[in-house]
Amino acid sequence: MNDMGTVWLILAAAAATYLTRVGGYVLITRMRTIPPRLEAALNAVPAAVLTTLFAPAFFNGGLDIKLAMLTALIVSLRYPGLVMLAAGWAAAMGSRHLLGL
Repeated sequence: MNDMGTVWLILAAAAATYLTRVGGYVLITRMRTIPPRLEAALNAVPAAVLTTLFAPAFFNGGLDIKLAMLTALIVSLRYPGLVMLAAGWAAAMGSRHLLGL
């Protein structure tokens, strides 16, 4: 692909991204009330996105990744996000350096 083809591809991807984001915003602002099923679907989006981000890492990653994610999960039940992040990072680093994973 030549350089102009790459430029057009990037511009098309940027336009598609912008239109889909603006389209969702315009659609929601034009509705007077959000139907309950749509609201339930929108409420489920964060959990679905997190699952798609973390599940492949958990199942394809090594034992150090599994330990870090389980540690972060357990810590997140009691403490805020920054503590959870630090605990997960510490578990990953500890398992790599101390256990050689």
